[in-house]
Formats: sequence, structure tokens, C-alpha cells
Amino acid sequence: MSEPLTCDVVVVGAGVVGAACALYAARAGLDSVVVDRGPVAGGTTGAGEGNLLVSDKEPGPELDLALLSARLWAELARDGLGKAVEYEAKGGVVVAGTGEALAGLEELAAGQRAAGVEAVPVPPDRLADLEPYLAPGLAGGVHYPQDAQVMPALAAAHLLRVSEARLLTGRQVTGVLRGPDGAVRGVRTDRGDIHAPAVVNAAGTWGGEVAARAGVSLPVLPRRGFVLVTEPLPPRVRHKVYAADYVADVASDSAALQTSPVVEGTPAGPVLIGASRERVGFDRSLSLPALRALAAGATRLFPFLAGVRAMRTYAGFRPYLPDHLPAIGPDPRAPGLLHACGHEGAGVGLATGTGHLIAQALTGRTPDLDLAPFRPDRFPEEAE
Repeated sequence: MSEPLTCDVVVVGAGVVGAACALYAARAGLDSVVVDRGPVAGGTTGAGEGNLLVSDKEPGPELDLALLSARLWAELARDGLGKAVEYEAKGGVVVAGTGEALAGLEELAAGQRAAGVEAVPVPPDRLADLEPYLAPGLAGGVHYPQDAQVMPALAAAHLLRVSEARLLTGRQVTGVLRGPDGAVRGVRTDRGDIHAPAVVNAAGTWGGEVAARAGVSLPVLPRRGFVLVTEPLPPRVRHKVYAADYVADVASDSAALQTSPVVEGTPAGPVLIGASRERVGFDRSLSLPALRALAAGATRLFPFLAGVRAMRTYAGFRPYLPDHLPAIGPDPRAPGLLHACGHEGAGVGLATGTGHLIAQALTGRTPDLDLAPFRPDRFPEEAE
């Protein structure tokens, strides 16, 4: 390349978070280049279910971000992207098998309602009104009308398309350029430099590597998860349905295998069954214990699935930070570097709010949410 590319901001990562950062940067009048060593949605985004959830968030910064993101996803859907990204405002139903689990769920829902979430208690005799094929004998549940769904790879692709960012795929970022004063000047790739006064690290599970190339630490770890995909079926699962223990699994620090059933239909007919999580590094090998546990959990919720074939499975790695909050915003250790990674399994749902907050930070506006809980330098250096 004879002359370096120049732009206002380089976004490292062409997943849904990077795409959202490019879109909202463009809406703020900034010219972006998005660079990724693989294809669009080639990492965590392409291995996700497309959850846009408020139901699984405890009150606090992540729930605030989820509510902001839900509003922004709904706006994008109304603005014409809904059909293209298969946006479905289907709502969620969280069910409890025991009185004890129901008490915990209702306590969570009360806190969520105080934070602005719609959370409607469902007595056991009304669960079948929402989900006719649910197993009998459940203790009750909560209906979350704000939960929604997109097809994640389509979402990333169309957000990038609408952003009109220059997209460079198959290009490895080998370094982050910094001037004598320490300020970021762009990135070095295996096919030339890209000059910009701002770099956004939206590299997902590789966010720690990109941070290290800028000379800072960010302890992003991969957390593996599997999804089972059934044969195409007539519409039988109307909402995103999961068991109350899913919320505890999401918040757990355990490295061991955990599974809690999450079941949903898709516009194309197959039912998606999650969710497993375990810390095994970047090991992609098939885990029969994980798949058996997913199938067993799903059939406990929906007995009809026992007679349905699973056609395939796929694995993905959720970018996990030790306190379960993403890193969002400027990094004071490297002026001009911003982070937008570490969303674990919620990146698709939190992408719009993240992109919006990053664009506000890039243009010097006061962010809609307090970024202090998401500070990228909040971890001790030895945590790397």
C-alpha cells in the first residue's frame, strides 16, 4: 500500500458491537474504517442466538445499558432495519420449577421493575396462555414484553452497510500506533497502516490482545457456549423461554460447565436451544456432556422436543471480564483508545447502546449513562 488510509476513527472488529460503533460514529459525523482479521460476524457474533434481553439482567449498570440498547434496537427496527435483521419483539418468559425458584425470580423482577423493566407475574395456571407447549407443573413465571430477537450475523452486516464505513476484512491488526506523547495515531495492519486520532477496540474475545498491542492490559477471557439447532418445526415456541436459574449461571464465576435451558423459535422454523457456559480457553471441540445437558433441560421445559431431531450444533466464545461488565469508553492509559468489548453473552443485545455511548465519547458529548462502572482501567494490572 503506497499511502496509509486516514479516517476519524478505526474500529477493530466487524462483529455486531463494532458495527454499531461504526453506525453511531457515522451518525455523529465521523468517518470510520472497520478492520477485522476475519469476515463480518466471524467471531462471537456469528455463534450467538441474537438475544436482546432485559430479563436476565440484575438492577445496575448492565441493566441500564440493556434498557438503552433495547430502545435503540426498536428505533432501528422502526427506521426500516427490522425486516433485514429479522427483528422480533417477541418478549420473554422466565419460568420457575419450584416455589423457592419462583420467590427468587419474583424478587429479581421487583428490582427490575423499579429500574424501568416491564415484568408481569404469570401464575402457573396462565403459563399455557403464553406458551401452550410448556411442561405442566411449573410453579409460575414472569413475562418480559421488552425482550426481543435479531439474527446476529445479519444485524452486523446491515449495521455496517447503513454506517457506510470502509470495511477491511481479512486484515490483521498487528499494532496500535502511538505518538511521542502516548496518544493513539491509528493502527498497523499486515497490509499497511491506517491513521486516525481514535481507535475503538471492539475485538470481542480478542479484545485483550488488541489492548496489549496498545500497551495496556484488559483481562478478557473466552467462555465457551454451545447452541443446539433442531429441524424446522411449525411455530410452537412463541417467546424466548428460559428457566430462572439461567440468571444465576450468567453471573457465576465458575469455570466448570453450567447449563440452564433457553429455548426459542426462529422465523425459519428451527428451534434454538442454549445455554451452556464453561471456561476452557479457545477449545472448540465438541462437548457431549454439554449437548446432553442442553437437550435434557430443553425437554424438561418443552416435552414435545423429546421427539424432535437436533440437526446441528455450534460453539462460540463469549468475551468475559472478571466482574461481568463490559469495558466501554476511553482508556486513560492510552489517549485516543476506546474499548467496546467484554459483553460476554449479551453483546448483540448491548451493541446499540455501546455504539451510541462510544460515539458520544468520541465527540466529547456527555454520555447518556455513567461510564465509570465500565472503565477499561478498573482491573488491577496483575489480573492480566
